[in-house]
Amino acid sequence: MNDKDYLEILGKLTLDEKVSMLSGSTNWLTQPVKRDGIDIPAVRMSDGPSGLRREKIGKGVNIMQTPEPATCFPGAVTTASSWDVDLVEEVGEAIAVEAQSLGVSTVLGPGVNIKRSPLCGRNFEYFSEDPFLAGRMGGAWVHGVQKKNVGTSLKHYLANNQEYIRMTIDSIVDERTLREIYMPAFEHIVKEEQPTTVMCSYNRLNGTYLSDHKRFLTDILRDEWGFKG
Repeated sequence: MNDKDYLEILGKLTLDEKVSMLSGSTNWLTQPVKRDGIDIPAVRMSDGPSGLRREKIGKGVNIMQTPEPATCFPGAVTTASSWDVDLVEEVGEAIAVEAQSLGVSTVLGPGVNIKRSPLCGRNFEYFSEDPFLAGRMGGAWVHGVQKKNVGTSLKHYLANNQEYIRMTIDSIVDERTLREIYMPAFEHIVKEEQPTTVMCSYNRLNGTYLSDHKRFLTDILRDEWGFKG
């Protein structure tokens, strides 16, 4: 399908149908749209930085349901210690093959946040305290997954470097520090690999929630780095 095809489908959708697709039917499924002349299936997602964590679908939005059996790969903290981008790409390929077998369209990873503090509760699934290494390893992972036609979700953009009150905390970071430490891994992966999606973080950055931050979501991510997803 090309842009013209997508625009044609969008032109057939009602406003209510378009709005419905902005939310999920569960925490892992988007809303499908099926009626005469329209058949947009739900997109199935799964966590994935340490292997595919496909949860059994329950009713409503419930976090941490019973997972389906899956391969547990070493976490990013371990694979990054290998300094082997080819190996990390192979891990991405293997996860993608498993995703296809389980009907998962998009894997929610990789996480390339910088390890600012050893107290961060998710350091195990981030690659490094070094933005260069994090970018190269994360890029290899994305390349491996997407070469098998499975989507990725680069996360958590941006300045989500602790789990404590992560939904509301305000990360205060000056421009030079953002450009030299927090942003390079994301920038490299977006420019070199074009991840399917980018997951914004819950936190605020210098006073504004990332989900509502035009500068970082539009001016930088799309206009400066060329994100197309």
